[in-house]
Amino acid sequence: MVAHLIEFATNHYILVGIFVVLLALLVAHTMQGGGRSLSTGELTALVNKDAGVVVDIRPSKEFATGHIVGALNIPQDKLTARVGELEKHKAKTLILVDAQGQHSGTHARELVKAGFTAAKLSGGVASWKADNLPLVK
Repeated sequence: MVAHLIEFATNHYILVGIFVVLLALLVAHTMQGGGRSLSTGELTALVNKDAGVVVDIRPSKEFATGHIVGALNIPQDKLTARVGELEKHKAKTLILVDAQGQHSGTHARELVKAGFTAAKLSGGVASWKADNLPLVK
């Protein structure tokens, strides 16, 4: 098996080279996702210690269907314009939450650049629901 892999790599070195470069770019892009990723347990611990604030960046309609207790709703398309509202929470970690954890990393990175401590909930509200944790309406 390994011998076949080595033979393929030597016969198709350009193809293998392109694959390695694309893989490295994917890893680099993933690592730049913004802030650290928190599990639901880590989020709960931060909020319980009064060291974190949950910022739900889903649209208001989605937020109204169910959100984490105490979460602030600032839709992602309005986050830049409403960043001033978060100044009073600058001493805490802002934990960004979206539907599935796909967009919160980018916005967490923007908040870090603006001088905040920010993280994202890994898997978003979907992971919160999967862990059978409560949502309020």
